[in-house]
Amino acid sequence: METMKATFMYGAGDVRVETIPAPSLIEATDAVIRTVRSCVCGSDLHPYHSMEVSEQGSPMGHEVMGVVEEVGAAVTSLRPGDLVISSFTYQDNTCEFCREGFHVSCLHGGFFGGQGIGLQAEFVRVPLADGTLVAVRAADGSAVDETGNGSEELLASLLSLSDVYLTGYHAATMGQVGPGQTVTVIGDGAVGLSAVLASRQLGADRIILMGRHASRTDLGREFGATDVVAERGEEGIELVRDLTGGHGSHVVLEAVGHRPAYEQAAGVVRAGGTISRVGVPQYREAPIGGSLFLNNITLTGGTAPVRRYLESATAQVVAGEINPGRVFDVAMPLTQAPAAYAAMDRREALKVMLVP
Repeated sequence: METMKATFMYGAGDVRVETIPAPSLIEATDAVIRTVRSCVCGSDLHPYHSMEVSEQGSPMGHEVMGVVEEVGAAVTSLRPGDLVISSFTYQDNTCEFCREGFHVSCLHGGFFGGQGIGLQAEFVRVPLADGTLVAVRAADGSAVDETGNGSEELLASLLSLSDVYLTGYHAATMGQVGPGQTVTVIGDGAVGLSAVLASRQLGADRIILMGRHASRTDLGREFGATDVVAERGEEGIELVRDLTGGHGSHVVLEAVGHRPAYEQAAGVVRAGGTISRVGVPQYREAPIGGSLFLNNITLTGGTAPVRRYLESATAQVVAGEINPGRVFDVAMPLTQAPAAYAAMDRREALKVMLVP
């Protein structure tokens, strides 16, 4: 394990897989894991479109599951051989913000990817391993192995918990989705589809999916969407209003991150309703004044504290209660990561799983 393959981005559209030294333990709280599955995220496409040229390159990837190879002396909850899922942030899970459920603001934590530790790699050093990694166990406490006990479908669903499904779930949770409500989800990417599934799990009566790609919205219907609106802008807003008797939706989950999507959310939310955003904002400013204030609209959402939900969601996946991994429609070797980025950018793939 002296060297490994890992993915770097050197500028917009310039993704490379390189051979670099394999990681080792640095702190007593670290673990080193061997990657079983990683993937490309829709948010990885933002720098793919806009990153300035860099001679150093940026390590990529923030979603991973793997097998523990080695643990530091201070790690108590994990042992070599465990199949584990990492959240896209690392955290101690003990500071005041972690205890309040906002692990992304951990006083001692940080984010994977970017200029930090990239997870699109064959091996990963995980800081604060006890607070970051969750071991996958069956209901009886027995271990689930790196083949998902022979189920590729199970592996895909477990990997989705590293970010995408639980980001959709966070949108629905922050929006306080529940029975008796109409929910509109804006965006038919993997996060939007995950938000549909989460809204169904939380008991929404009606789920309107705003998306225009039939292969994706078809999956959205299978996840629980009751209506699909392909139109955008004012036409789309009018159609959602028509579907809701002119009143709009109790909760709007915005999973895109561009200003037109936010403005669409503001157009379809009903008086007294909630807009919950989890699409990474690609805009500096957007309207939050008069109409939101006048109509008592709540604006919420943000970066998902995946660790907050990870243990309970893992149990649901292992029990077969949810199958969020269906958002992965393409699998490629890690060495083909540049092609994976290109396929997602061209919308030839919804979400690509990378296999070492």
